[in-house]
This record gives sequence, C-alpha cells and structure tokens, in this order.
Amino acid sequence: MSNRNTQANKAAARERLRAERERQAKKDKSRKQLVVAGSVVAALAVIGGISYGVMQLNKPDAWEAAADAKNVTAPKNTSGKDGTTVVVGKPSAKKTLELYEDSRCPVCATFEQGVGETVSKDVEAGKYKVQYVGATFIDNTDNGQGSKNALSALGAALDVSPEAFLEYKAALYSAKFHPEESDDKFAKDGYLIEVADSVDALKGNKDFQKNVEDGTYDAWAMKMSKTFDNSGVQGTPTLKMDDKKITAEGSENAPMTADEFTKAIDKALKA
Repeated sequence: MSNRNTQANKAAARERLRAERERQAKKDKSRKQLVVAGSVVAALAVIGGISYGVMQLNKPDAWEAAADAKNVTAPKNTSGKDGTTVVVGKPSAKKTLELYEDSRCPVCATFEQGVGETVSKDVEAGKYKVQYVGATFIDNTDNGQGSKNALSALGAALDVSPEAFLEYKAALYSAKFHPEESDDKFAKDGYLIEVADSVDALKGNKDFQKNVEDGTYDAWAMKMSKTFDNSGVQGTPTLKMDDKKITAEGSENAPMTADEFTKAIDKALKA
C-alpha cells in the first residue's frame, strides 16, 4: 500500500469521525430540547391543574348558588317574601302555633311521632293554625345536605297541597323512615321519593318527583332556612304562640307526649 493511499485513507477516516461527531452533537441537542419542552409542558399542566383546582374550590356549590339566587320559585300555598311564610289551617282559627323544625333533627322526630297526629287533628278542627319554619343547621354541624334537600322536597309537597305537606312531613319524621342524625339519607332524592310514596297525594306524582329531582325549590328552602336563622330560635323543635315558647310543664323543652302538648297548648290558647 502506498503512502499516498494511506494518507487518503487516514483523511477519509478523520472526515467520517468528524461527521459522526456532528450528527451525535445534533442528536444530543435535539434530545435536550425535547426534554426541556416536555418539562415546560408538564410544568404548565401542573400549574393549569392547580389553577383549575383552585377555581373549583372557589366555585360555589349548588346549595351556595341556591342561597344566593335572586329569583326564587316558591311553592303554591305560601305567602310573604320569597314564599317563606307557610301557614296551614282554617282561616277562622284565631291563633297560630309557630313550629320550628329541622328535618334531620332526632328530637323533632320524637316530637312528631308523639305529638304530630294531635297537631294535625287540632288544625283540622280549627283549634289553631300552624306556621312552619324549616331549619337546616344540622347540615352545617354534620357536613351534610339532607336537611336542605328534605326542606326542598317539603316545598314540592306543599306545592301539591297543604294536606300533602303535613302528611309528607309526618312520613319524613316517622320511625319507619327517619334516619339517624349522622346518616345523611335525606340527601338522596331517591330516598325522599321513596318516603313520598307512602303519601297518597304524592305516590307516583310525576310533578312532585320532577320538582324533587330538579331542585325546583332549592332556593326557596335556603330562603326558608335564612328565616329560621333570623328568628332568634336556638334549637329544634321549638313551639311558640303569641311570641311565647310552649314547653312541657316544669320544663324548658317542647312537650314530647300528646297529653303534655294538649295541656300546654290549651294554656297558651287561653292566655
């Protein structure tokens, strides 16, 4: 092999080596650019995800939106601002029993199971009218939605008739259907409709069911809850007549039996 060929071969080898180094350098540069771009995209995705999460946290939920609603759909058989005055009974009845209840309240359930039937009979007889004020404070203390949802469903029953409202309220508080305070069953529309099927006027009532499922009276329920909050009443059940609390004799609590209630209500009616 001549020196000339050897030199040419060496030169060709050096050129191939230089070209290979250039190609490798370009590949390394491209790979680095891709890694940087991917990191930027990932960082933007994380930032975007955090921003979306913050927006979602700051976004009011359905009940908060209902509480802030400007336009309120009130059920039939109501009066006053936003339909939050609910009075059931004969117009000829001279006095009104104010009844403050929270649908999830276990003591309210005890009251309704012991006294509710007597109240219904008295109202039907025209002995007095009942003004109902619904509360939702148990949802706040127990992280739930059942008090609000049941109050909205009571609005749907009231839209059917005052009688349906009273019967549905009794069913919600009944031993058969009323859950433990810690069990937020009333948050489920299906369960509220199941309870309603025990009331003749509501069983299979498509309008009632639609109003429950659509939350037609959610804003009304929140306005009603606000009425309770502004009333100064501290707990449920609370009974008042002529702005005075009705309690069991020798007690500061509401009467829990029919006999206790009748004695207390008769005294209040004579006052």
